[in-house]
Amino acid sequence: MPEAYIVATARSPIGRARKGSLAGIRPDDLAAQMVDAALAKVPGLDPARVEDLMLGCGLPGGEQGMNMARIVAVLLGLDGVPGTTVNRYCSSSLQTTRMAFHAIKAGEGEVFVSAGVESVTHTMRGSSDFIPGEDVRNPRFADALARTEARAASEPGRMPWRDPREAGELPDAYIAMGQTAENVAELTGVGRDEQDAFAARSQQRAEASIASGFWGRDITPVTLADGTVVAADDGPRAGVTVETLAALDPVFRPGGTVTAGNACPLNDGAAAVVVVSDRIVDELGLQPLARIVSTGVSGLSPEIMGLGPVEASRQALERAGLSIDDVDLVEINEAFAAQVVPSARQLGIDPERLNVHGGAIAVGHPFGMTGARITSTLINALGEGGGRYGLETMCVGGGQGMALVLERV
Repeated sequence: MPEAYIVATARSPIGRARKGSLAGIRPDDLAAQMVDAALAKVPGLDPARVEDLMLGCGLPGGEQGMNMARIVAVLLGLDGVPGTTVNRYCSSSLQTTRMAFHAIKAGEGEVFVSAGVESVTHTMRGSSDFIPGEDVRNPRFADALARTEARAASEPGRMPWRDPREAGELPDAYIAMGQTAENVAELTGVGRDEQDAFAARSQQRAEASIASGFWGRDITPVTLADGTVVAADDGPRAGVTVETLAALDPVFRPGGTVTAGNACPLNDGAAAVVVVSDRIVDELGLQPLARIVSTGVSGLSPEIMGLGPVEASRQALERAGLSIDDVDLVEINEAFAAQVVPSARQLGIDPERLNVHGGAIAVGHPFGMTGARITSTLINALGEGGGRYGLETMCVGGGQGMALVLERV
């Protein structure tokens, strides 16, 4: 059976939505720069040999609509390369990597681009998910929505979350992500102090990794229309401590624990990964970065989506024939400290192997970009530390989890 190898990655800096360094660039133009950069890193590969350009996008509407993957291919002059835009919210570009992996394993192609982009700046100006004056939600969830709103308006009471299915009710499929984080905090007993400690760790590790040059090596600069070059993430903040985070108020519930400091911000960014078969590696004499070993995807109640990494990671590890102790480094997307802490605990992850350069709380989380961004970061971190196996995993809006196991080669 063919093997699937990652032979190149490129990820943009991550800008803050609406007011950051990438607010002035369209998402299709941004994605095109990263796809072009990734392909340029593969010696001898004619970009016309790409058999599909698969682009993840969490909110594919407005300027992110019109099958943006195909638009990107045409922008790059690759008229013969088909494109598809895929939505699995936070893991959209991990899903596209999974699709490339599966196609190669099935013998239905040998050269793929897996990319991802999100421009929250531009999405809010016209996404199909945000139609002004119109509620597009299924009315069957009205009671669930009302229940969440009532809970958000009152003191949480520190009672563990209970699955509404037990009472014969639908879960809130449209629940705000911050509300899921509060639910997970209550369910697992993760308090404010522990969340702030993890968030401070993320910022401090990101700060140290900027100083060491790691993030500079991970980032592919972006050129804006006026010629300005953006080469650094907007998000990391110097000097963040537990004490500074403790001064922030809860955002989602009175008396809650989730703040702007222990959650990821809203962002803009893009990334791309080139995935090829072992035959292409041999034909072109390439030095692969990593072999894709296995993947996993799971579902759970939308109201506690933050625990999605647990089952998805167990699936991927079992399919790889590995245990968590065999994994050298783990990257869990930091949507909220409230969900990373219990997910890591349930998986038995050594904290010293987790998000060693910081994560989304510091650097940001452009939904469609994140899967491919973390792949790039994980590969570079494994190379820096000489590790062999890496696990990438994340929670996904709507009540899902996803995971990927890589082997550095």
